[in-house]
Amino acid sequence: MSQVQGGPRGDVRWDEYPESELLPVLRHARDAFVANGYNGTTVRDIASRMGQTVPAIYYYYENKQALLVALLHRSMDDLLERCRLAQLETRDDPAEQLTVLVRCIVLYVAHRREMAFLDAEIRSLEPANREAYVFKRDQMQAMITRVITIGMERSVFSPGDPHSDARALIMMLRGIANWYRPGGHLGPEDLCRQYVTYALRLVGHQPV
Repeated sequence: MSQVQGGPRGDVRWDEYPESELLPVLRHARDAFVANGYNGTTVRDIASRMGQTVPAIYYYYENKQALLVALLHRSMDDLLERCRLAQLETRDDPAEQLTVLVRCIVLYVAHRREMAFLDAEIRSLEPANREAYVFKRDQMQAMITRVITIGMERSVFSPGDPHSDARALIMMLRGIANWYRPGGHLGPEDLCRQYVTYALRLVGHQPV
């Protein structure tokens, strides 16, 4: 069984989302960044949320940028691992593999919305930090591009530019974090069904 290592209750499946185990300093930093934006948040704000002093924050992380970097990398590492494990459960079928990747990303955004929302703060990363994060981001796009490319080669998907299709699909999936709220009229599985349909239409899926 495919599992994500180090879950709160031990190993968990790629599509399971037990309660996150963020350190308090990261949890409060995440909440502050989501509520006020990176530039609108100070270390003092985060310390206040924690009920701690500013030096207590610096005990864990050297500055506000380091907090953002830690959150973004934790988020992307988690998502990448889940997508890799999800693919292991699929057959050598581009439509099935694209479906499971879309499901994996949608479930992540739905269950870890605050973490996914922080992806927009890539604009706030310093150049070296941005380069390191973009490298991981590109791995996600490469996974989807590879599947779309194979689908086009096998005439399962319509001819086109797999790189452009992958970029469009990822932008659409990332956008869920901007509006989705747990407890609304759409649950995670509803979202999965909708966005799998959108994805397969985007690539012109041709069942064989």
